[in-house]
Amino acid sequence: MKVLIVGGSGFLGRELVRQAVAAGFETVATYRSRRPGGVPGVPWHHLDLRAPGDPAEVLAEVAPDTVVNATSGYSDWEVTADGSVRVALAAAERRCRLVHVSSDAVFSGARVHYDETCLPDPLTPYGAAKAAAETAVRLLVPSAVVARTSLIIGDGGSVHERLVHDLAAGVRDGGLFTDDVRCPVHVVDLAAALWELAVSDASGVFHLAGADALSRHELGVLIARRDGLDATALPTGRRADGPVPGPLDVRLDSSATQRLIRTRLRGAREFLGPR
Repeated sequence: MKVLIVGGSGFLGRELVRQAVAAGFETVATYRSRRPGGVPGVPWHHLDLRAPGDPAEVLAEVAPDTVVNATSGYSDWEVTADGSVRVALAAAERRCRLVHVSSDAVFSGARVHYDETCLPDPLTPYGAAKAAAETAVRLLVPSAVVARTSLIIGDGGSVHERLVHDLAAGVRDGGLFTDDVRCPVHVVDLAAALWELAVSDASGVFHLAGADALSRHELGVLIARRDGLDATALPTGRRADGPVPGPLDVRLDSSATQRLIRTRLRGAREFLGPR
């Protein structure tokens, strides 16, 4: 199977590339700003999702069987929404298998617990862009997998882990919210589950989040303890007290998806706990 990983230079993308190579897939990946190294035998293609013709040109050149869109343009509508539409259009034209990675940001937190049947009700520009992308993907490629996930943690390289180190060292302003709850997932588990869905005949919406619901501060304490940092040095705050609105308690219920896949989606208390 020939796979194309859109956003292969990102945190999740790099793990998808690693696992694809290990699985024996013919692997191609894209980057936007800086070409990664260190993955022998993996061709890299420059791709700017803001450029209307780029996705179609890359897919025509690579001719993949499966496309995994793991990009994260955050609140940049041109990347997160329009770019995802361009990828879906190109995949539909070439009749590729499509796996689209979405986010729990599509939910407001009003109902706290969200399973795969829940409709998006975003509060933020990022959530709105992700929700728009989901709708487009499902309309353009009905056979696609849309996989919502939560905070992605690894063994030191994620945005959340770097933030904890900076806050503990006092080199960054801000704090970790005590009222902002999510279900963090380990990048290795997430990538494995995505590949499992990719090679299946599954379609529709799936939730791939960890088993534990934690506040961002609770998550930070676990990261600090794992990495030998002083967890008491981590400043705290409340999202509800800040000027920027956003969802508070959003817990993805992944139980239905977990029953379909072999990969176990561990909770953060397990993968960040004592080894």
